[in-house]
Amino acid sequence: MWKILTLATMAGTLAALGAPALAQQTKNTAEANFTDVKGKETGRAHLSAGNDGVLFEVEISGLEPRKWMALHIHETGNCDDHAEGHKAAGGHFNPDKRAHGFVAATGPHAGDLPNQYVAEDGVMRAQIYSTMVRLDDAERGIRGRALIVHAGSDDYRTDPAGGAGDRIACAVIE
Repeated sequence: MWKILTLATMAGTLAALGAPALAQQTKNTAEANFTDVKGKETGRAHLSAGNDGVLFEVEISGLEPRKWMALHIHETGNCDDHAEGHKAAGGHFNPDKRAHGFVAATGPHAGDLPNQYVAEDGVMRAQIYSTMVRLDDAERGIRGRALIVHAGSDDYRTDPAGGAGDRIACAVIE
């Protein structure tokens, strides 16, 4: 009996000591699970807060191989309308009200990310660092927003989405 009580007490103490570390890790990281236009889960993104931005580690399968595709942060964290092409995710995250695109004279949106290449196996694997966003709740915070994969590549200049085409995968940043 004594051993069981001691082990239970130790487990409770360890859990209590680990709570702040777990809370800090949760605050500094986020996950996003992608679904396609049929509602099928297709991949995941892991986001980590940096000193001046966010690191995105992305792996999404079932995409057209050997192709560059746009990946953007959208304003609304809603991917429930997959059959309607993820329109509920709204437009690009754009707290500064700038033009779309890295080469636009008055761009880019905070939600603009570089095109990513889909390999021969139909999987997009990427590591992207953006200094235009944060994981916190401040004005540039993206937790609760959506990541969208478009069917085509971004031309980095055409409003509102760089001519990137249909929204083919969506993930809420949680």
